[in-house]
Amino acid sequence: MFAYLVAGGPVMIPIAACSLMAVAVFLERLWSLRRGRVVPRAFCVEVVELVRQGRLDDATTRCRTHPVAAARVLESALELQGHPRARIRERLEEVGRREAADMERFVPVLGTIAAISPLLGLLGTVGGMILTFQVIQSEGLGNVGSLAGGISQALITTFAGLSVAIPTLIANRYVLSRVDAMLLELEEVASTVLDLLDPGEPLPVAAEG
Repeated sequence: MFAYLVAGGPVMIPIAACSLMAVAVFLERLWSLRRGRVVPRAFCVEVVELVRQGRLDDATTRCRTHPVAAARVLESALELQGHPRARIRERLEEVGRREAADMERFVPVLGTIAAISPLLGLLGTVGGMILTFQVIQSEGLGNVGSLAGGISQALITTFAGLSVAIPTLIANRYVLSRVDAMLLELEEVASTVLDLLDPGEPLPVAAEG
C-alpha cells in the first residue's frame, strides 16, 4: 500500500486524506443516526399513549429525561398545550428543522469528497502524463522504464481517486436516505401528538331531510 502511495506521487496524499475523512464521517453518522438516538419506537409509543390518556405532565417529564430528537420535538409541542393548533405546528416545524440540520451535520463533507476525489485523481493523471512527455523529450522513446514510471503514476492516481469517490458517493446517498427515513418517522409521531393535543374543529354534520 505504501508503495502505491509513493508511486502515485504527491497527489496521493490528499486522496488518502479524503479517504480517511470519508470513513470517519460515515462511521460517525452511522453512530449518531441510530434509531435509539433519534426516534426510539418504545419511547414514542409511550409518550403518545400518555398524551392520549391526558397525562400531559407525565409525557413532558418523559421527554425531558430522554436526550433524543423525538423527545425534544414532542416536548416543544407539549409545552404549548392549550395554544392554537397553528402555533403548535409552527413550533414543531421550527424544532424539526433544527433537528434535521443536526442529523445532516457533516453529510456535505461526504458529498464534497465524492466530488473532488476524481478531480484529484485527474490531477495526478495530468501530472503523470506531463512527466511522461518530459522523459520523451529528454530521453526519447527508447527508455521504456522511464516512460512506464509516468504512465504508472497517471493510472495509479486515477484508480485511487475513483476508489475513494465511488464508495463515498454510495455512503453519502445511504446517510441521506437514513436521515429522510428518520425525519419521516419523526414527522408522523409529531403529527399524532399534535392531533391529540388539538384535534381541530369537527366536521359539519349534514342536516337530514
